[in-house]
Amino acid sequence: MKFPVLMLGLALAIGAVNAVVAADEPIVIKFSHVVAADTPKGKAADFFAQRAAELTGDKVKVEVYPNSALYKDKEELEALQIGAVQMLAPSLAKFGPLGVKDFEAFDLPYIFTDYDDLHRVTQGEIGTAILSKLEPKGIVGLAFWDNGFKSFSANFPIKAPEDMKGKKFRIQSSKVLEEQMRALRALPQVMAFSEVYQALDTGVVDGTENPPSNMYTQKMHEVQTNLTLTQHGYLGYAVIVNKKFWAGLPEDVRGQLEQAMKESTKLANRIAKEENDQALAGIEASGKTKVYTPTDEEKLAFKRKLVPVHDKMASRVGKELIQSIYQATGFKPDSL
Repeated sequence: MKFPVLMLGLALAIGAVNAVVAADEPIVIKFSHVVAADTPKGKAADFFAQRAAELTGDKVKVEVYPNSALYKDKEELEALQIGAVQMLAPSLAKFGPLGVKDFEAFDLPYIFTDYDDLHRVTQGEIGTAILSKLEPKGIVGLAFWDNGFKSFSANFPIKAPEDMKGKKFRIQSSKVLEEQMRALRALPQVMAFSEVYQALDTGVVDGTENPPSNMYTQKMHEVQTNLTLTQHGYLGYAVIVNKKFWAGLPEDVRGQLEQAMKESTKLANRIAKEENDQALAGIEASGKTKVYTPTDEEKLAFKRKLVPVHDKMASRVGKELIQSIYQATGFKPDSL
């Protein structure tokens, strides 16, 4: 239980906000995330810390805590809201349970064909509007960071949707992802990211979905026998900050941090594909996981099973939002 820690964090956060006005002490930003430091997100977080110090003349010190060192998936948003940490970069699936269901549009399977389609949304008016929905929750959304496109891994071969029937697959907490798994007749298992390796190793779950960089850096390929490159869904992050803390910063410092975030976002999105390509090569070279590329027909079979999830979840995610994404990307579900 981390409630005593969170209460202590609240007291420390209040002191941190008050320290903003103290010119002789650096402003400390605790930046917590749940993945390894050598992932695209981890590298971008470290780069942000470096640029924040440089651009502010060391007025700001960003302390980065990777690999759930401070908080696990289910704890980090609460920690941010009460001020125990100032900055996070949670996966987009985390915001549905918070009550901001617009973010679950990013979980819809096959809604983005590639990074170009994705960036038309995340770097355009739609992305800005979605981030603004966080403010009533005491959160400011600063940027979207890419990780990559997810594929299914398991301890058995996956060549058709039917292969997943009755099998337990770990997912993040997302109603869309639950429906995705049910569409494949698999059994969704919500689980913290930090617990996935052990669950795969012990057989608590049969498989999961991840971009190659997450799978490789967490060594999941050592406890999975098969990876099928379905590339069915997107995994990305929203970099967020405690609203009161952000508003309490001096205007010049806030502007410098915004510039550091712009540069970090460019880095994160530039290296995401490169890191995933390298991780996939590492998985293949390990010889521990067999990597399978589905044929066009096999991939179409997955699309035909999964794209109907868009309609099923429209009442939750927002029909107008889904249609606006279709317009931005040119996606035509009726063409399948």
